[in-house]
Amino acid sequence: MLSFEGIGTLWQVETAEPVVAEVGRRIRDRVDAFDLAYSRFRDDSLVSRLRAAPASVELPADAPRLFELYRKLYAATGGAVTPLVGASLERLGYDSAYRLTPAGAPVPAPPWEDAIAWDGRTLSALRPVTVDIGAAGKGYLVDLVSEMLVDAGHTEFVVDASGDLYRRGPGTIRVGLEHPADPTRAIGVVELGTGAVCASATNRRAWGDGLHHVIDPVTGMPATRVLATWALASTALEADGLATALFFTEPEYLTRDFDFQYVVVDSTGRVTYSPDLTGEIFT
Repeated sequence: MLSFEGIGTLWQVETAEPVVAEVGRRIRDRVDAFDLAYSRFRDDSLVSRLRAAPASVELPADAPRLFELYRKLYAATGGAVTPLVGASLERLGYDSAYRLTPAGAPVPAPPWEDAIAWDGRTLSALRPVTVDIGAAGKGYLVDLVSEMLVDAGHTEFVVDASGDLYRRGPGTIRVGLEHPADPTRAIGVVELGTGAVCASATNRRAWGDGLHHVIDPVTGMPATRVLATWALASTALEADGLATALFFTEPEYLTRDFDFQYVVVDSTGRVTYSPDLTGEIFT
């Protein structure tokens, strides 16, 4: 098993055949390069150049899939999923210094059309913006690592980035769904074949009373209607983005544009899930 730290999280790559040292090195380098391009926690990242003043940056060749998904989710959720919540998170204390203490009134996210322009390669800030791709970026990087394994000849593997998981291989594996109020318990299990399952929960990346990483862009405050979500899709990019979208949008609206399965735990503890869920919810 290949295990390492990257983009602030633990990665575990399990393969049927050993990952040779050179492939492992390239994977770690790829994760570091992604961080250097997209991390708002680094002053030397590409997106950090957009913080101080209107500017443009040419993003890596992997950027189109990521920003095309963001545009699609932005439209499907009425603007609730956006890469422009970075300033909101920083105001609440989740910044590069990890102050973890709010500093002033909440900051709503600006509308996409008023703040950034994306032409397929260049991201332009029409005003100073703090870009945050946390809603889908980690899932996308899971896909990119998975593609590297396929290119290296691996046909059976699991890439797990702290809960954002992509699997390739025959049959299925059982993946537990962690109870949002008790990490020692599961609310159910799903059967995962070749594809991805990603989760989002308010008890993860939380740093104070009611403060967590899933931000309502309208208010600039953490979302309160949902406690935890899971999405199963063909790619981790979509699964990760949809897990965030489920905090703000009813699943039936998202299934018009996306092919996925879901589990949602709302703030009352009620669990809803796909009628065709390949798994079991414990009652």
